[in-house]
Amino acid sequence: MSKSDIKFIAADMDGTLLDENSQLNPEFFDIYHQLTEKGIIFAAASGRQYYSLVNTFAPVKDQMMFIAENGTLVMHEGEELYSCEIDKTSIQEIIKQTRAIEDTQIVLCGKKSAYIETQHPDALKEFAKYYHRCEYVDDLLEVEDDFIKVAICHFGGTEELVYPHINKVFGHSHQVVVSAKIWLDVMNAKASKGAAIEYLQQSLGFSFEQTMSFGDYLNDMEMLKASSHSYAMENAHPTVKQTARFLAPSNKESGVLTVIKQQLL
Repeated sequence: MSKSDIKFIAADMDGTLLDENSQLNPEFFDIYHQLTEKGIIFAAASGRQYYSLVNTFAPVKDQMMFIAENGTLVMHEGEELYSCEIDKTSIQEIIKQTRAIEDTQIVLCGKKSAYIETQHPDALKEFAKYYHRCEYVDDLLEVEDDFIKVAICHFGGTEELVYPHINKVFGHSHQVVVSAKIWLDVMNAKASKGAAIEYLQQSLGFSFEQTMSFGDYLNDMEMLKASSHSYAMENAHPTVKQTARFLAPSNKESGVLTVIKQQLL
């Protein structure tokens, strides 16, 4: 199937659609409207919180689709289309195990808000990038919400210092994924950006062959596998480059927009 038949595009944010300063190219909005006129759905597919994504895409937030929190929540035109939650018992076990790892910082992600129990200045600065609705609490174990993810931050690197332990304990029962150099997410075993896209393919009626996606890190792997037209960024993790079918210019060069303009517009 040719690229002229594309009906759905999903792009990761950090390291992909956003530049090295985590900024969105202003040209995006013109391209978004051109895609909409062609009947192509564009979705931001990110580990970021839904409320953070809404802020970034404010001019089109009421029309746009958001695959937030690494695929655990899909919102379109302000309405929930899909979610993949974690039960309270699992949440408490994940928090307890994570607390036992030295120098970890936890963000408990619910549908209403994100929750933290640290006041560490560096952690707060980091959290603010991704969680625009965030509440401080005395004890994460006491929070009530519909939970979709536990995000774990370690400034020394999660792939080396957090993943081995958390995956050993929860890898058999949950989705454990390194989402950035200092971030790791624990989710429902069925949750991923790819699972969210497969749900949308079935519910909205577009196919694997009509799907295009862009990613740069390990939490994008399932999304790329769910897309016939899969692109790894030039700056992507080596494993991601091996998984994707095509290579896009780096995020510093607005690679996502470059490919879309060349291939679809």
